[in-house]
Amino acid sequence: MRLLVMFDLPTESKEDLREYRRFSKFLKTEGFLMVQFSVYSKLCINADSAETISRRLEMNAPFEGDIRYLIVTERQYQNIIKIQGEYSLQEEITTSDRFILIGGMNNENNKRE
Repeated sequence: MRLLVMFDLPTESKEDLREYRRFSKFLKTEGFLMVQFSVYSKLCINADSAETISRRLEMNAPFEGDIRYLIVTERQYQNIIKIQGEYSLQEEITTSDRFILIGGMNNENNKRE
């Protein structure tokens, strides 16, 4: 599952900028990655995890501005059509194939004698 956060926060005063930076820092420390400006995404292991993260998001949201979130399945997220630009490294790595091969672990050349 993915939790997508979209926001538009005011940046007119110093206090507004402080809240914007605090919220952005919160998202990054929670493991969200920027998809594009003011749109962040976090990979969640299941629906319970997404619900827990959404509650934390609501508790840490600034009082001013417009903040929305959407929980989608990984299959739905993969159906995003990209018109322009590059995919982020996380978008390139994350697929529905959950098999990861780590090379060199059982290589005959790495045996100690």
